[in-house]
Amino acid sequence: TGQYVDDSVITTKVKSLIANDGFLKSFQISVETYKGTVQLSGFVDSTQAFTRAEELANSVGGVKSVKNSLVVK
Repeated sequence: TGQYVDDSVITTKVKSLIANDGFLKSFQISVETYKGTVQLSGFVDSTQAFTRAEELANSVGGVKSVKNSLVVK
């Protein structure tokens, strides 16, 4: 259960950063975390948004790696 709590806290923090980011908040970005690996999925409109979402996810404590599955449309 400790791992689950840590993953849910990471997910919440990443979602919060994205929701509060003026550049990314308009996109539907899904965030899931498993054993410290954050997976981002959804659609963005630029490589800048793609990179920004990955940077925000990496900035959260406890994140071991980020799998960026965002699609640039």
